[in-house]
Amino acid sequence: MRPRFHPRLINGPFDDPGLFIPFLFENQALLFDLGDNQALTSRDILKISHVFVTHTHMDHFIGFDRILRLILGRPKSLYLFGPRHFFRNVEGKLAAYSWNLVGNYQYLLKMHLTEVHHDFMLTRTYLCQNHFNPTNKTQKQPFKDILIETPVFKISAAVLDHGIPCLGLALKERFHININKDALMALKLQTGPWLNDFKQALYTGADPASEFTINTGSSSIRHFQLGELADRIAMVTPGQKISYIADVAYSPANAEKIIALAQDSDHLFIEAAFLDAQQDLAAEKHHLTARQAGELAARCGARHFTIFHFSPRYIGQEDLLYQEAREAYASNR
Repeated sequence: MRPRFHPRLINGPFDDPGLFIPFLFENQALLFDLGDNQALTSRDILKISHVFVTHTHMDHFIGFDRILRLILGRPKSLYLFGPRHFFRNVEGKLAAYSWNLVGNYQYLLKMHLTEVHHDFMLTRTYLCQNHFNPTNKTQKQPFKDILIETPVFKISAAVLDHGIPCLGLALKERFHININKDALMALKLQTGPWLNDFKQALYTGADPASEFTINTGSSSIRHFQLGELADRIAMVTPGQKISYIADVAYSPANAEKIIALAQDSDHLFIEAAFLDAQQDLAAEKHHLTARQAGELAARCGARHFTIFHFSPRYIGQEDLLYQEAREAYASNR
């Protein structure tokens, strides 16, 4: 079974954090954190629909300008989420440029910003042709743990402590649909765009008794009952879960929130800046050690985990960080 999400860290473990999550066979991707993103191609960046910024320290936010540069003049809506003061931080970047010529752009670029607080969210929309001034009143809504929810997936967050508010993030697929190719052949059906429509009908909870029409592309139309077709060609399994924890202090409160957020992750990406021998320094800088990261991964029940965001003091010694994390994971399972 091929997973829908294919997450990959943008950079090496000593470089700026960032997790790129493209969707299989779809022109869509998500981005967790906005550090240096030169390793992403322009094509990758143009797929991004939503960006989630854990916090606005430079190594998590400096890549904003490159993304803005690539999407200027395009008919695109980009949704960005960040912690307290996110409006101020983004508006500061936008204010650094002159926008007197953007009224000539043919296409409309919109940025929808959401600022996440402990128990509420604020949203504003910024229009390129309006010189990126907010185009509507700030909208406020309650926040418990979910940032967005679509028929296919949801993004949850927890507000963690890094000396400043910092978001932990989790992506959860509602359920996963695999297509049985042998069953397709038995029905004399070919793969094609209709499969996306079929999956979307299942994700949106369409009536199983409703008619589903397939255009085979050869001037032939086939009609099926949706539920019957699903029984014959689809295998529905639990959805994939990807979690991301960057830059947090090791404290009981943070640990409790991380475990709740990342519970049962298929893959947890978690920072590990220091070895446990330097846990005092890690605490001073509000970061995790590799042992703490491995322990948290085990307590989350993560099936796989990857540590990243190493302190440069360990260049050439990264195996020590990986080993410490693996040992902590194994001893806490």
